[in-house]
Amino acid sequence: MVQNKPIELYYWPTPNGWKITIMLEELGVPYNVNYVNIGKGEQFQPSFLKISPNNRMPAIVDPEGPGGEPISVFESGAILQYLGRKFGKFYPQDERKRVAVEEWLFWQVGGLGPMAGQAHHFRQYAPEKVQYGIDRYTNEVNRLYGVMNRRLADVEYLGGDYSIADMAAIGWIRPYKNQGQELEDFPHLKRWFDAINARPAVQRAIEVGQEHRSNLANDKEAQKVLFGQRARA
Repeated sequence: MVQNKPIELYYWPTPNGWKITIMLEELGVPYNVNYVNIGKGEQFQPSFLKISPNNRMPAIVDPEGPGGEPISVFESGAILQYLGRKFGKFYPQDERKRVAVEEWLFWQVGGLGPMAGQAHHFRQYAPEKVQYGIDRYTNEVNRLYGVMNRRLADVEYLGGDYSIADMAAIGWIRPYKNQGQELEDFPHLKRWFDAINARPAVQRAIEVGQEHRSNLANDKEAQKVLFGQRARA
């Protein structure tokens, strides 16, 4: 399928944002990057909330959606599935193969990402060093790395073939040291990690917006915006 009009990507260079730049770069379709500075609270702007009501990036607007009408999609896993269905790549049509990809996609969305995020929080950002929280999430991430390692002992990629499941997971493994992990402890995972990072599309995708990244651990104002949010009227 040819994409004539660029997809509008709402993005910040984080593990969740990288999922979508990786997919778009792998697909080779045109896209525009709209930066959503999450450290300054741009994710709470009404115009963005119309696209992403959970005030999280990434999100996309595809001007060539179903029936030729624009469609907006939020949540990184849903975006990956949408793009995979639309372009017929990296998301199998065969039911057994698709189930395998979806298992590992949802494993990342529901497990690896949230647990790694909590490990980052307690290890780097929490104003008080709570040892229970540090140990709880560092150990859980270690367990999840072990799950990946066992899977990758039997297959080359998480879903069997390279797919959106790998695109979803790689960004959350890249900061492994911040999660208190060592890849040498997980040789099959390390083999996968090196193979994914060697892909030119992945390298291009990770570079998108790198000039905007900052050291969140030292940015107290950004932490106030990101952490401790409650429901807004």
